[in-house]
Amino acid sequence: MKSTISNKLQERCDGLCELCSTEKATSAYAVSPKNNDKIENEVAICDTCYSLVESKESGNHWQCLAGSIWNTEHSVQALSYRILYSLKENEWANEILTSVELDEIVVTWALSAFHKAALHVDSNGTELLNGDTVVLTQGLNVKGANFMAPKGTIVRKIHLVPDNHEQIEGKVNEQTIVILTKFVRKSA
Repeated sequence: MKSTISNKLQERCDGLCELCSTEKATSAYAVSPKNNDKIENEVAICDTCYSLVESKESGNHWQCLAGSIWNTEHSVQALSYRILYSLKENEWANEILTSVELDEIVVTWALSAFHKAALHVDSNGTELLNGDTVVLTQGLNVKGANFMAPKGTIVRKIHLVPDNHEQIEGKVNEQTIVILTKFVRKSA
């Protein structure tokens, strides 16, 4: 998302594009999925870089990212990495990517544009949502507890495990347990 450059961002970039460092910065570009609510999410870019980012064009212009990838600002690193990753079939882009070790948070931010959120789905491929009711499709030995949840057990008001799309949580015998989504079927 493009907006006007704030005084703080203008000061940070010293008036130059934070990607190519050759042209005058004309816009504040928010690195998705974040927005322009904080300077830490923005990159000051020139008209040339903006048009290339928006059109997703490749080309020799992006070789300038060999410098910007080393910028101390996470937003500049993330946008540089994202563009280079989209060009990784080019040897020069791949060399730049492999020459730098960025913080895992920056890499995750950069790659978020390429990954759609994984959905929690049951054994039939039906999407599961928080609060759904599911039925166990096979008997499960509950680790850490002294019982087995038999096939056909109904689990109400499930909770999705946010960082693992293959797991849900639900109560069985008054105990909250983690259940693999491949062992449940959504109940109508």
